Amino acid sequence: MMAKSPLGQAVHACFEQKLVSLPISQIDFLRPVAPKVRRSAKYARIAASIDEVGIIEPPVVARRSPNNDRYLLLDGHLRVDVLASRGAEHVACLLATDDEAFTYNKRISRLAAVQEHRMILKAIEDGASEQRIARALNIDVQTLRAKKRMLAGVCPEAVDLLKDRSIAEGLFRVLKRMQPLRQIEAVELMIAMDRFTITYAEALLAATPQNQLVADDQPKQVRGLTPEQMALMERESSQLERELRVAERSYGPDHMHLVVARGYLGRLLGNARVVRYLAQQHPEFLAEFQRIIEGDTAAA
Repeated sequence: MMAKSPLGQAVHACFEQKLVSLPISQIDFLRPVAPKVRRSAKYARIAASIDEVGIIEPPVVARRSPNNDRYLLLDGHLRVDVLASRGAEHVACLLATDDEAFTYNKRISRLAAVQEHRMILKAIEDGASEQRIARALNIDVQTLRAKKRMLAGVCPEAVDLLKDRSIAEGLFRVLKRMQPLRQIEAVELMIAMDRFTITYAEALLAATPQNQLVADDQPKQVRGLTPEQMALMERESSQLERELRVAERSYGPDHMHLVVARGYLGRLLGNARVVRYLAQQHPEFLAEFQRIIEGDTAAA
């Protein structure tokens, strides 16, 4: 099946256009579902969702061969296993035209905390009851209501920065203790350091000056830290933030200088006489120059 891209180029479709109903007995799993997985919270949540609203995202299969009536399951092992345990005989599947079992899972965007929050609000807006949504997510109603309130007190800019991140919901509870501008600064630091743990968020909270907290009339308390340690963290955090800002501003020029330097060194080491001289007189320089040219800037 071929389709047209916006540029008018032919694009090969990776799936059949319609769902196909297949006997579960003809579907071969890439890997067995272990008993430990069947006892996990994730499995219970999927089972509860299927019991309540059925299959939302169809499993993906590929034919084993053109003349074979068996199919290879590329994605949806838990969903199909739940259906089989419920006694189902057939399942509606997407039929892949390319066997991409080795890369398929890497192309799936898992539901982030912010996306789940918005999904819950949309379901409630569309008329679904809290009890039904809770059953579908395999959580109690109180937990569902906590998820509804998850972003209350977090500024929209910070939420937007985190909307596609897989993070713990508890991180938002820490951010709520900061004022909006500090929330944005904290999230930017998390992104720069690629660390989105609650522990790191609490460390940023400890390093936040009292006047940047929501309840600045109450003394800041962080478990396990003395006031002196928190004051030290505040000073070090401020210094780190200033250094990060400087690094961000200088990254472009620094990168350009590195490219120019690598080009110059490449031409320099293209001269056999220069290489021979460096090898004899300054072998340590030659080794470092070669690393820079090869892109090993960490060693340079």
